[in-house]
Amino acid sequence: MIFTELPLSGAYGIVPEKRGDARGFFARIFCEEEFGDRGLNTGWAQMNISHSAEAGTLRGLHFQRPPMAEIKLIRCMAGRVLDVILDLRDESPTFGQHTSVTLDAATHNAIYVPEGFAHGFQTLVPGCELQYFHSVPHAPDHEGGVTPLDPCLGIDWPLPVARMSDRDRALPKLTEVSPL
Repeated sequence: MIFTELPLSGAYGIVPEKRGDARGFFARIFCEEEFGDRGLNTGWAQMNISHSAEAGTLRGLHFQRPPMAEIKLIRCMAGRVLDVILDLRDESPTFGQHTSVTLDAATHNAIYVPEGFAHGFQTLVPGCELQYFHSVPHAPDHEGGVTPLDPCLGIDWPLPVARMSDRDRALPKLTEVSPL
């Protein structure tokens, strides 16, 4: 696997190294030793998938508050999405900053999202499916979020918003959210 540090400390882009022949390819998408060597989480408590039918669908920006703060490993299994993470860590020099990675089923890449980040994405094509690995189980009493449409964030969503939940539209702006 090829790990690339993202501009926000602790976050990584991950691309599998494919070994192929005439039949196709084989690639490792998780290795406890390789993750552990970098000080990354190696224990996953929950795995989920999401499916979005329409291009332009916007989901997020979601997080869980301590003590149920979570680490995520996210991969696009079908389609292509712009995946965005937002630093909400208390006293972080990059608090309030975001970065993005295009996750593409064709490249099999992933993003590693540390604790203290909000996460969201916009689908770039119809029929997108994401797979999430979570370090802790979902805890509804610890859910939080930041509206992905907050102009102060300056996120350049590439498509007009085609679908978005009422819940996500009602999320607070960054200035209304306490650091994690």
